[in-house]
Order: sequence, then C-alpha cells, then structure tokens
Amino acid sequence: MAARSEELFKRAVKRIPGGVNSPVRAYGAIGETPRFIDRAEGCYIYDVDGSRYIDYIDSWGPMILGHNFPLIREAVIKACEKGLSFGCATEIEVEMAEFICGHIPHVEMIRMVNSGTEAVMSAIRAARGFTGRSKTIKFAGCYHGHSDALLVSAGSGVMTSGIPDSAGVPEGCTKDTMTAVYNDLDSVRKLFEQAPGKVAAVIVEPVAANMGVVLPEKGFLEGLRELCDQNGALLIFDEVITGFRLAFGGAAEYFHVTPDMVTYGKIIGAGMPVGAYGGRKEIMEMVSPSGPVYQAGTLSGNPVAMAAGLTQLKYLHSHPEIYDDLEKKGKKLYGGMEEILKKTGKDYQINHISSLGSLFFTGQKVKDYTSAKTADTNAFAKYFLGMLGSGIHLAPSQFEAMFLSAAHTDQVIEETLDAVEKYFREENKAFRQDELKGHADE
Repeated sequence: MAARSEELFKRAVKRIPGGVNSPVRAYGAIGETPRFIDRAEGCYIYDVDGSRYIDYIDSWGPMILGHNFPLIREAVIKACEKGLSFGCATEIEVEMAEFICGHIPHVEMIRMVNSGTEAVMSAIRAARGFTGRSKTIKFAGCYHGHSDALLVSAGSGVMTSGIPDSAGVPEGCTKDTMTAVYNDLDSVRKLFEQAPGKVAAVIVEPVAANMGVVLPEKGFLEGLRELCDQNGALLIFDEVITGFRLAFGGAAEYFHVTPDMVTYGKIIGAGMPVGAYGGRKEIMEMVSPSGPVYQAGTLSGNPVAMAAGLTQLKYLHSHPEIYDDLEKKGKKLYGGMEEILKKTGKDYQINHISSLGSLFFTGQKVKDYTSAKTADTNAFAKYFLGMLGSGIHLAPSQFEAMFLSAAHTDQVIEETLDAVEKYFREENKAFRQDELKGHADE
C-alpha cells in the first residue's frame, strides 16, 4: 500500500505540473503513483508510508558513498551554522577549485554553477566565444540538460515521455545544433564536412547514460578527439554522470582520452544542487569577468554545497579502493543479471560499466539511440512494478541508468539478484499458464 504517497500525489497534481518537479520522477509511464520519499540511509530509501527499498537511483548518481554519509552530513551541519548563503566570495569556493584543478589534469580552471544544465549551457557558450564559431555537434540520445539549444534528439525523460524535442523552443535556437549518431564516427565526420570551419565544439556523454547506459565502442572517443583536432573544434565531455564515478578523473581517466572542457553536476556537491564547468586555462579565461563570455549565478559556489561536495571529493581521493570495489560490485550485480537472463531464457541486453548499468528489454545489441528505442517499454513497466513490490527502487524509465554506491553490500546485491530471478521465473510460469489456457479454449 502507498496510501500516503497517493494522497500527496493527488495534492501535488493540483499545484505542480504533472505532480512532480522533474519528469524523471513521474511514474506515469509505468502506470503507478510516484513514491514520496521521507528519508534515506546507506543504500536504502524510505517512503512516507514506511516502506524500505534498496535504492539504485542514488539521487541520479551523486550518492556514490551512499545516502546520508556521516562525514558529509557533519560538514553540512557545520557549514549551516555559519549561514546558508552569502552571495559573496568564500574561502571554500577557492578550496574546491584548487582541489579539482590540482587533481584533474585537464581542468586548469573551473567555474562553479548551480546545475548540470547550467554547466553545459555555459561551457558551450565559452567554446563558441573561444573559437569564434557558432555550431555544436551533439549525439542523438545524449541528454545535456534542458537549455533550448540542446533539446534536440535528447534522451532520458524526453524519451520516456514520448516527446521528440520540446514545445516552447524556437526553431532559431536549435539551428546551430547538429546531431550525430553515437558510436558512429562517420556521422560526425560528415557534419564537419557540411559546416567547414563553423563547428565550435563536439559535446558527448563519454558513456551515454540518458538513453539507458550505452558504452562507447573501441576507438570512438579517441576518434572524436582526432576529429576535433583536425577541424579546430573543442571536445567537451559531459561528465555530469561519469565524473568522479567511473574513476576519480571520470571517463577521461577511465578511457585515457583528454577533453578540452568538462562539465560536472551534483556529484561535486554530494547531491546538493551544484554544477561546474572547466578546462584549459586559455578557454576558461574567456569567461567574465576575465573575458567577454558572460556567465553569472547569484548562488554559484554556495558554501553549504561546497562543504558537502569538497568533503565527498576529498574522501573519494583518499580512498581510491572505492573505485576497485565499485568495479567488483558492478560485475557481481550486472553479471549476475546476465546469468539470470540466460537461465530464464530471456533475450534481453545488459549494458554496464563499473557501477553504472541498464537492463534493456530488447534482443538487439544497444549501441546508439536507434537501438535503444527498440526496447519494450511495456515489458519494462511490468518489471519495474515487480521490483518495486520486492523492495527494489529503480528509476521509473527504461532509459535511465542504475547506480551502485559504496553502501551496497554483497548481501544487498544478492538480495537484488534473488528478486530479479524470482520475477523472471514467475513471468515464465505465468506465460506458460496463459499458453495452456489458450490451448484449452481452442
């Protein structure tokens, strides 16, 4: 029963569009009422009805150490005692910038903002200002926030809602956005040829995680680096999801490919509303007040968010074993799911890398936006409800990632795998019973 959640949702839809403050929280695609969450601890999340779930959303990625991590909680309380916001420069902003630039080789300067969307929007503006060019190449199915210019063939919530782009975005806002095919270097090459000397940047999720998890094929990221160098364009890695998660240095470190610029999101705030963009010094010095590219934010570098984020980043840096542990946990969970699919005769796909993974309800290998869209969303909806009933909290969309944290123990992963196997075995049993009933009716 989810009586309290249902009651809250009825109230919410009267005052909040769709009853939620972000489409990715909506349960409409799976025919259910969103669970309203009361609290979280470690790998568990608790709703207002008192139900406990093993959480694989991790607040969409930033809770890499688990929910309500004690050191982070203490840092936030201490920061709050000094004041919540000043709208002025603070020492901890400088410490955060020094720490990131001191440990991420390709980030020589960085600017704090308030979200991943703002980080990407600002990075692209800086890239255009630096190159003097107007066009941007992105990839179908990659989501880079909801700024007008990038709501073209976006993934995630847009895919789930069945909206190809967005109403309210004037045609002129997207005329300089060119869309390529993920994992297809030829498609990128052709776009460069169509607009010689006009492309400011190529922006990519180095691991696409907003059309479900789609991994870069061998040579793809390296090829993008070469194409950008050949054509005088900047390479921007959108590491809102992969940054500080695949490795401390993010996907750039994991795949040994160096971008010119990088964007980060809520993981550098340990889940607090924050983002950042950074890169080579000569690019970042174009940003105001140093240069002519204007970007501002009244609450950027909020001291409470900085305290939370810096505490998490320092902990991750001083405990590199966490990344090895997440690799092992990823193999245990996603590898275990692959074995279950084989045992139960399901021709579905598991895409995974380290702590990120997706189960695609399709028999086709998923390597881009087109193949991701072959997934059976009705089958996913049934699976989601089955997992929810077993106490497993997943994103309510076929096209979102699962996130593991350091708080997910082997025992918790085994409990999850038991629930997955039970679901598919019961589904097989129900299918056979329906077949027998059908034969009897004949």
